Amino acid sequence: MEHVHLAAEEDDLYSGYNDYNPTFDSEELDNDAGFQQAVRTSHGRRPPMTAKFPGTAIGGRALGTSFGSRMPMASSMGRPMTGAVQDGAARPMTAVRAAGYSSAMTRGSTFDPLGQSKGPAPPLEGKSEDTPDEKVKILEKKVNDLIEESCLAHGHGDLQLSLDRAKEAGRKERALVRQREQSGNADHINLDLTYSVLFNLATQYANNDMYAEALNTYQVIVKNKMFSNAGRLKVNMANIHFKQKNYPKAIKLYRMALDQISNSHKEMRIKIMQNIGVVFIRMGQYSDAITSFEHIMSECPNIKTGFNLILCYYAIGDRERMKKAFQKLICVPLGIDEEDKYIPPNDDTHANLVIEAIKNDKLHQMERERKALAEKFIMTSAKLIAPAIEATFAAGFDWCVDMVKSSQYVELANDLEINKAITYLRQRDFNQAVETLKTFEKKDSRVKSAAATNLSFLYFLEKDYDQADRYADLAMTADRYNPAALINKGNTVFVKKDYEKAAEFYKEALRNDSSCTEALYNLGLTYKRLGRLEESLDCFLKLHAILRNSAQVMWQLASLFEMLEDPHQAIEWLMQLITVTPTDPQVLAKLGELYDSEGDKSQAFQYYQESFRYFPSNIDVIEWLGAYYIDTQFCEKAIQYFERATLIQPTQVKWQLMVASCYRRSGNYQKALETYKDIHRKFPENVECLRFLVRLCTDMGMKEVQDYATKLKKVEKMKEIREQRVKSAREGSARGTRREGSASSEVDIKAVSHPEPKHSPLLAQGRDSGHSSHGTSAKGERLSAKMRALPGSNEPYEASSQRDIDASYVDPLGAPMERPKTAAKKRNEEDEFADEELGDDLLPE
Repeated sequence: MEHVHLAAEEDDLYSGYNDYNPTFDSEELDNDAGFQQAVRTSHGRRPPMTAKFPGTAIGGRALGTSFGSRMPMASSMGRPMTGAVQDGAARPMTAVRAAGYSSAMTRGSTFDPLGQSKGPAPPLEGKSEDTPDEKVKILEKKVNDLIEESCLAHGHGDLQLSLDRAKEAGRKERALVRQREQSGNADHINLDLTYSVLFNLATQYANNDMYAEALNTYQVIVKNKMFSNAGRLKVNMANIHFKQKNYPKAIKLYRMALDQISNSHKEMRIKIMQNIGVVFIRMGQYSDAITSFEHIMSECPNIKTGFNLILCYYAIGDRERMKKAFQKLICVPLGIDEEDKYIPPNDDTHANLVIEAIKNDKLHQMERERKALAEKFIMTSAKLIAPAIEATFAAGFDWCVDMVKSSQYVELANDLEINKAITYLRQRDFNQAVETLKTFEKKDSRVKSAAATNLSFLYFLEKDYDQADRYADLAMTADRYNPAALINKGNTVFVKKDYEKAAEFYKEALRNDSSCTEALYNLGLTYKRLGRLEESLDCFLKLHAILRNSAQVMWQLASLFEMLEDPHQAIEWLMQLITVTPTDPQVLAKLGELYDSEGDKSQAFQYYQESFRYFPSNIDVIEWLGAYYIDTQFCEKAIQYFERATLIQPTQVKWQLMVASCYRRSGNYQKALETYKDIHRKFPENVECLRFLVRLCTDMGMKEVQDYATKLKKVEKMKEIREQRVKSAREGSARGTRREGSASSEVDIKAVSHPEPKHSPLLAQGRDSGHSSHGTSAKGERLSAKMRALPGSNEPYEASSQRDIDASYVDPLGAPMERPKTAAKKRNEEDEFADEELGDDLLPE
């Protein structure tokens, strides 16, 4: 029981709540002398803190006035109060004055806690540029700016400026290195900046074809072991040796670069191996090139490598491997989207806008270019190997067509068929070409139109104008917007002399394709035939703006200005023409003719002489030069020209008489007599020759004079009898004509009113009719415009060379004439048709 306590005997549970610390008693502050003393001395200087006051050394600072000391100096905390007097010195309170406040504010002062009334802050002190670090930074910035300027100048095509900036950057970089060494910071050289300067300098040397300097600069980089991955620059060095045709050195450097590139950089290694293969092709080492290309095709196949591999197999004549390589080529993935992606749906407006935006963006353009390049390589490969992989080229083409049909390039099969027909044309097998093209009549409209265009072209060459017109209509029906078909249709109408209708077809072709130069040329010829010279001149001036160096266009312009009676402009255009074809004898002869008509004999002689030098068989030029020397009293020099004319036209007696006359005029009577005797043996009935023989023999006192005089009388008498017979025959014919009825008379009047033309329906205009037939046909003709197959609408027109025409066709007309250009559809620039020459000549009379 002694351990048991009752509740009444326990301590009070609620005791002690009324007890409090006297420090917090604020009611007795008025009686606290220490507190009052502290209040009165709050503006005085607080004595320094010392360690003898307990608590001040450990930061336990006295409570501020916000709490207030409510007890005398001897507080229960055991420390003096803030305002207590220590050693008789008053200590101020700490928390009475806050930031921006003053207990004694002056009269008129404003509230400005941030001190804004004092004005702006003084400027910052500038960095001194005299310190070594600042100088180094400034030089580095200048070097970087020069490198950037060099790159920009190269991008703008100013190679010399880019090289100058690269050299200046090199000088600045060397000055920077010296500056670091002088300041004792040689260990902090910026290697990246040095590498950039040297690399840019080497690149600009190579761009300016300064290969030795470029190689030296690359060598400096490669030999410096402090530059990481500098071995890759050996590829650039190998490229320079390749340009210098130092192929063994290029292969060595390519292989060294290949050894220093890890297998993780697969694309880089493939490109280097492709370069090695190309170098082997240049060296003729096709087996080594095949090894490189086969490795690439097994690792990462691409179109260019596949094409090069086919070329190598073709060079060594391996048929089976050519086939396998062609199959690999058409299976190479292009990595492009299908064209269906760009077909907009009809119901989604937002999707239509997006597709319209990306339809012709840079990515789609790149895809189209890649696809066009692949198609070009495939077409070229097929045309190359088709004659080699089978016994006949037709069987080879058929195999290629079958392979293409089973690949992703199905649309190329029809183009290969058309190329098969073109190959028949090159082999002069026109029947097979026509049969091949006729197989397209039942195919889709695009191919049908192309085949019909070529058929129309072929029949036009063979002068079968009805068939040409039929297939031109068929091509127009299949594709009304085919400019080639419209041109061929216009040509068939042109040969029927319906020039107005032909002009309409040419105009429609120009509306469908404004860049169709054949249509514009033919339209100019049509206007010229209609006599609308100003409109024809406009056409050829527009054509000259497109084809600046076209000899045919310049010739037509000169001809038109001559017809417009402006010889000075005609001479101007011919002078431009001889800058394009300086050795064309007909242009030089035409210049001589124009200068002769202007009365400038010296200039005319110069151009006639040049024309004779390039083509010494033009009778007109020979005759003019001989007459010029006779007029200038140099008969001895005229003899050589007339002797050449005698060789060209041995049956024409006038040239031999001119030779004898020149001997006689120059005083060489003996040579003249021998020449006349030789003429008399060849032409015994020539009266002029006998008369000169009689005169010469009389002057020289020769005995043969009587014989020649007797022969002369006989020949003159026979000539008179012959003339009388002809005259009597004409009179009898006239009397028989007058006895006919009046109806016949009316018909004769109509025949006279509308005479039949003397020349071909395609008789040209604009050349002088005095030109002989030989001069016309012997031109060749450098001036003649060549017919050719019309390419795609985006390809420019170029005149085919004379060699191409001779290799493909025989001129069906026999002589050059001015004819409208024929358009034939072709699939690429290697396969083109060529029509007969389009000169501006007269037919032989």
